[in-house]
Amino acid sequence: MVSCALKRRTVAFGILVAACLGGVGCAHTRYPVAAPADSPRELAKFILPEYMIEPPDILQIDALYLVPLPPYRVKSLDALLIRVPKALPDEPIAGIYAVDPDGTVNLGLSYGSVRLAGLTLPEAKTSIEKHLGTVGLKEPKAEVAVAESRGLQQIRGPHLVRTDGTVSLGIYGSVQVTGLTLSEAKQVIEAHLSKYLQAPEVSVDVAAYNSKVYYVVYDGGGSGQQVYRLPITGNDTVLDAVSQLNGLSPVSDTNRIWVARPACGSNQPDQVLPVDWMAVAARGRAETNYQLLPGDRIYVQAYPLVAVDTRLGRLLAPVERVFGFMLLGQSTVRAFGPAAAGTGIP
Repeated sequence: MVSCALKRRTVAFGILVAACLGGVGCAHTRYPVAAPADSPRELAKFILPEYMIEPPDILQIDALYLVPLPPYRVKSLDALLIRVPKALPDEPIAGIYAVDPDGTVNLGLSYGSVRLAGLTLPEAKTSIEKHLGTVGLKEPKAEVAVAESRGLQQIRGPHLVRTDGTVSLGIYGSVQVTGLTLSEAKQVIEAHLSKYLQAPEVSVDVAAYNSKVYYVVYDGGGSGQQVYRLPITGNDTVLDAVSQLNGLSPVSDTNRIWVARPACGSNQPDQVLPVDWMAVAARGRAETNYQLLPGDRIYVQAYPLVAVDTRLGRLLAPVERVFGFMLLGQSTVRAFGPAAAGTGIP
């Protein structure tokens, strides 16, 4: 009986091993021996096409020339250049004054505050002169100009491209920039601002390249996969990507690394570029150290035996538990059998 049971267990174990090996063999990914000759590499890179803006990029917009359309009305948080030649000698009025949130401008301790929000520049000039006349100045003459508008403060700085493809320009509304190059975005923003400003000029650059990325996939040998998303810089290679992740994982097979490049259409063949890791890392060869393009996937497969070990562990774990319970039962019976017989318990 023991011999037959042992044989059955041996046969079952052999079947499980064969199933594991067969499954791993079928799951192995095949890829071409050589990549296309025109694939960009470490020593033969090409310049990426002009950058196309997409969410969630961050654009840096700077105002070069922004002058409000007349008649300009003073707003809270504006900065006004005010000069009064005949002010008190010990307390001159000459400089940039901020319009407080309540719409007033503080001209100094001796002059107090005057409300200017909502007034045009000529009206603000008249209002300042009238106010200074009430504090003792004789025939004061004021000069008023806009030093910085609140609207300019909202245009300058970083701007996130929102999920609807627009960027916010503060009080001037939003502009659609998705799918545009930087030069096209500059023209669109200036055209939009021309509704509120005289011949506006801005500069547009990318502060954060968030929409163009590549991926590194580490196979876990049957224990899942680790996927890393890294931003593209235009100069990345396979070695650069792996170095950003502190090297390969302990189970990575250096003979099974490749770059999978998205195909242009569903009918196009897979674009898979095999990487000779030892040649790239140990011998400084650049032939398979490919330049990475947006959307590329670097796939690092695990050692096949690691996958076999993982699959065997999963398949044999339930069997081991069953055998463990069986052995526990047998040992229990053997341990308590003589004692039960001696006490006369049936």
